[in-house]
Amino acid sequence: MVTMVRSTNSGAEREDGFTLLELMIVMVIIGILAAIAIPSFTMNVKRAREAVLREDLHTMRTAIDSYTYDKQKAPQTLDDLVQSGYLKVMPQDPFTHRSDTWMPDQGNQLTTVDETQSGIDDVHSGSQDVSTEGTSYNTW
Repeated sequence: MVTMVRSTNSGAEREDGFTLLELMIVMVIIGILAAIAIPSFTMNVKRAREAVLREDLHTMRTAIDSYTYDKQKAPQTLDDLVQSGYLKVMPQDPFTHRSDTWMPDQGNQLTTVDETQSGIDDVHSGSQDVSTEGTSYNTW
């Protein structure tokens, strides 16, 4: 095995490597970079989840409206949308990570003249968390 040896001014030989001080400086620099990057990363993840929530709510609300106009009655449960083919699967709430936490609003008013039965007319997230806009996700 060949080892690298360098001589010092005093003529003594020592092995090449990093000193403890050099390693500590590198660790401090890595810590500073992590302290800067992690909050930005978590904020971007939250914004991405908010975009997914907006899209899921739009998709489900469109499915509710289509179901109501096609069948002349509003769906009684969100599962009616899946069983009737208006949604392939119930989407997973990006904040609760579950598909059974959606909060449907039961409407008492008929939305079309042909509608014979009221039911679900809106849906909200089941999350109590606050968005980057300062509003609760369950009010979207």
